[in-house]
Amino acid sequence: MQSPDASEAAMVRAWLEAVERPEVSDRLDAIYTMIADQVTARSPVCVASGRCCNFESYGHRLYVTGLEAAWCVRRLADDSPPLTIDSVLAAKARGGCPFQVGTLCGVHTIKPVGCRTYFCDPTSQTWQENLTERAHEMVRGLHRSSGAPYRYMEWRALLAWFSAVA
Repeated sequence: MQSPDASEAAMVRAWLEAVERPEVSDRLDAIYTMIADQVTARSPVCVASGRCCNFESYGHRLYVTGLEAAWCVRRLADDSPPLTIDSVLAAKARGGCPFQVGTLCGVHTIKPVGCRTYFCDPTSQTWQENLTERAHEMVRGLHRSSGAPYRYMEWRALLAWFSAVA
């Protein structure tokens, strides 16, 4: 993982500033509420095993937009796992998320779209893919309407940028 260059650091600052604006923050809140409502209606099974947070062994990657990452980073609580370049690198080395605590998500209430819509429940595949695409398009639209630059990147790589700039 490399540090962001000057233009990438400028994007991080733009995303952090954007999520401070009520119209951006409120819209992300609304998207996340829509996801929660859809998930509640489907009642997928989650056994809280934490396997989905161990990207390497589970065989997948988490991709997020700049606004999603900024929203999460701005809302990290004092009791959340700290975001440092060392925590990001350690998570990458073990194959997982820097916010995983044991088998649980340490940022459950502020996690990005991909985490909110993914369930290992095999009966969830079709609807969760559709929900993820719909929510992602809404977030992409928020990037456009807010004037925030759009990037869709692997979670840990983007968090490394934030840890270097924030």
